[in-house]
Formats: sequence, C-alpha cells, structure tokens
Amino acid sequence: MKDSQITVLIVEDSPVVREFLNHVLTKAGIKVIGVVSDGEEAVRFVQRTRPDVITMDIYMPMLNGIDATRRIMETNPVPIVIVSGNWDPREIEMTFRAMEAGAVALVRRPQGIGHPDHEATAAELVQNVRLMSEVKVVRRWPRNRMQRTEAVNTPRSTPVSFADSVRVVAIGASTGGPPVLQTILQQIAPSFPAPVLIVQHMAAGFLPGMVEWLNNTSGIPIKIAARGETALAGHAYVAPDGYHMGVDQSGMILLAQVLPENGARPSVSYLFRSAAASFGRNAVGILLTGMGRDGAAELKVLKDKGAVTIAQNKESSVIYGMPAVAAELDAALYVLSPEQIASALAAMTIGEGHD
Repeated sequence: MKDSQITVLIVEDSPVVREFLNHVLTKAGIKVIGVVSDGEEAVRFVQRTRPDVITMDIYMPMLNGIDATRRIMETNPVPIVIVSGNWDPREIEMTFRAMEAGAVALVRRPQGIGHPDHEATAAELVQNVRLMSEVKVVRRWPRNRMQRTEAVNTPRSTPVSFADSVRVVAIGASTGGPPVLQTILQQIAPSFPAPVLIVQHMAAGFLPGMVEWLNNTSGIPIKIAARGETALAGHAYVAPDGYHMGVDQSGMILLAQVLPENGARPSVSYLFRSAAASFGRNAVGILLTGMGRDGAAELKVLKDKGAVTIAQNKESSVIYGMPAVAAELDAALYVLSPEQIASALAAMTIGEGHD
C-alpha cells in the first residue's frame, strides 16, 4: 500500500497532542482524515467513514480508549494503534487491556520537535501506522458471545508429542504478541513441569506494564528476568529491555548486552540458540506473530536437536513474518493457533501429549 493511500483517524483528548500527531503523520505522507477528542466521537466517525488505521489514546472523557476499541472491533473493525505517552507501569497496564479488546499495536508517543529522540520516535509511530494499515482485522464478538463460541470451538487437547522431560519452554514474539502470550499463559497451571522464557519485542518502557497485565490472567507467576536467578518450573520470565536472555544447563538465566541480532535486543534468536545448546531435545521452542525473521533459523536449530518446535499459524498472526520464515525453513514441527498452542502446553501439566 502506498503512503498516499493510507488514511488515519487520530483519537486523542489533548488538543496539543492531536495537532502534534497530525503533523508527524502528514509530514510522512500519511493522510489524516479525522481528528476527534474522545471514544464516542471515534465510534461515530468509524460508522460514517472507515479509515485504514486509528491511533488511539487511552484516557479520554465520555468513552475511554479501551471501551472505544472494544466497540469499534465489535461493529466496524479497523486496525487500532494505541499511542501512549505515560510511563507509569500501572497506567501502561491499562493500554494492554486495549490490546486485549482488539488493538493490534502499541507505540510510544513521539518526543517533541527539538528533542534528540524526536526523529527516531516519530519514525517508530509512522512505521507502525504503515504496517498496521495492511493488517486484516476481523470482527470481535461481544465478550459473553465470544466465551460461548470458544467453549464450543476450542479443542480440549492438541496432538503434540513432547519429550518425556521438558526442561524449558522458549517463546519468541513481536507485533501482535501480547494477546497471544495472554492466551497461552492463562492456560498453564502452577504444576507446569518447566520454566517458560519469553522474548517479546517491545518499545522500551512498556515491559513492566505488560508483565503486570499478563499476571492478572496468567495461571503462573510472570516476572522480568534477572541475571543469575534460577528459572523455576511453573514460572515465566520475560527478557528485560535492552538485554539478550539465555539459559545455562543448570537453568540459570543469563543476560547479555552484546550487539543486537536481527535488529533486536532482546533477540529471539539468542534465546532459542541458548535453549538448544543447553537442553537440546528437552526444550520446546515457540515462534509467534511478528515482523522480520528473528528466531526462525534458530527454531530450525532447536528442531534439528530433537526439540519440539511450534510456529503460530498465518490465520491468527497479526504480522505473518517470523513464523512464515520458520515455515519456509521447515523449522516448525507443528503450526498451530494460539488456542491450540495453549491446549498443547496445558496437556503437559496433566500428563497428556507425551511419548
């Protein structure tokens, strides 16, 4: 899609921020077709005119960004990018509730003109809007109807065969990853037989809020990993901002600030390579939605070591990049939806799905 064809609705209660976002997007050649100050106006606008992308604030009068996102996704679905300028973990946690409601990306508000980080943060917003303009979103059913549908359609088990002794589960995700991680982690019980190590590509500053949000629904404790701690079974550890994460044969977490891989630090490739070296066939590697190829070749390394490897399927991926490359490399033993991945891992807890 050409930039001139991308149309955007800006939803933001601050007049100054509205004007600023309009300036950043139009300067990049993106057409802003509407600027509104609250969620109610956004819902009405989308009923009349459908933009390619919506940039959404969270805290607004009349109707906040979470409820506005939910209503838009239930009636006239449009890719929604949450733009946050607040770094308080409790308040950032609220932005992830909007992703739970159907928003597809989360990006920090660009720094002001004249700030040394203005160009980089403005480019980050523009890149997200361009990418999300090509995402195919589907209608979200109201929560009570969705729960009834899932109860009927979600399989109780998935025929995934694991090794007798899984020592670690390594998961990599990028764009669209947080809601998928939520789906997976809420199905894992405290008796899960291995630690779960997670690399989620995300702008700096959002990670504590994401972990807090995931902990609200997860079946196991989730924390940001610390160097030298032992990864415990039935616990999940997320790589911290700016650090690669690995694990040694004793289960000790390793953090490193060496050069980025595939443009990312933390890198999924680093985590998968470490899991393969330390645990081989007793590891599980899972590659979720995201742009690029981070982790795809290393998922193949895991597979060649005898580990169980899983890639998210195309239909459920916000961006079918990393798992698509894994499929091209024949790196995944299984290609599954988030619900099927959750079901497969849950089966490990109750003793199903083993050789």
